[in-house]
Amino acid sequence: MAGDISHLASIVILLHKIYTSHSCRGISFKTQALYVLVFLTRYLDLFWHWVSLYNTAMKVFFIASSVYVLYLMKYKYRPTHDPSIDTFKVEYLLGPCLILGLIFNYEFKFTEILWSFSIWLEAVAILPQLFMLQRTGEAEAITTHYLAALGAYRALYIPNWIWRYFGDNVVDPIAVVAGLVQTGLYLDFFYVYFTKVLQGQKFELPA
Repeated sequence: MAGDISHLASIVILLHKIYTSHSCRGISFKTQALYVLVFLTRYLDLFWHWVSLYNTAMKVFFIASSVYVLYLMKYKYRPTHDPSIDTFKVEYLLGPCLILGLIFNYEFKFTEILWSFSIWLEAVAILPQLFMLQRTGEAEAITTHYLAALGAYRALYIPNWIWRYFGDNVVDPIAVVAGLVQTGLYLDFFYVYFTKVLQGQKFELPA
């Protein structure tokens, strides 16, 4: 639940940043597009598998909000996005994630392969955004709050995995490995975030 709330918070913070500043400056369009692909490939079961109202509402919200962010960046606030610094080559992520999805899955069928692909892709979808941060060397405080909430979302799943392993003897190795990779990618960002941003200083990466 804490992970889901953190994920929701990251999207709310992102939309708040865009609307209050009337700008998409500092936000990677490529990362946002990858998240849309993650949610579309993971939540195909919306059409045939009912879990609960909460589960369905969350899935619909994540898809709709992510597509809406793309719309804002592509059309309404397009002049504020600088593609010259959003240059990470996403094919370096899509190809390996598809291969991992084909190799590591729980059943070799279309929907399961797409689910596995989405898990691996989510683990690395933040890389274009982090690459942008590295290129510019700085970010607005509200943008760092968005990234912190997004990073915390997956990190908060780790205690749940530990609890399920010791309490129910259940483990999902694909989700666990991908989640650890995703959390690991944030370590440098979190260090700067906790030592600078939360201390009232400007977010700047060390030279």
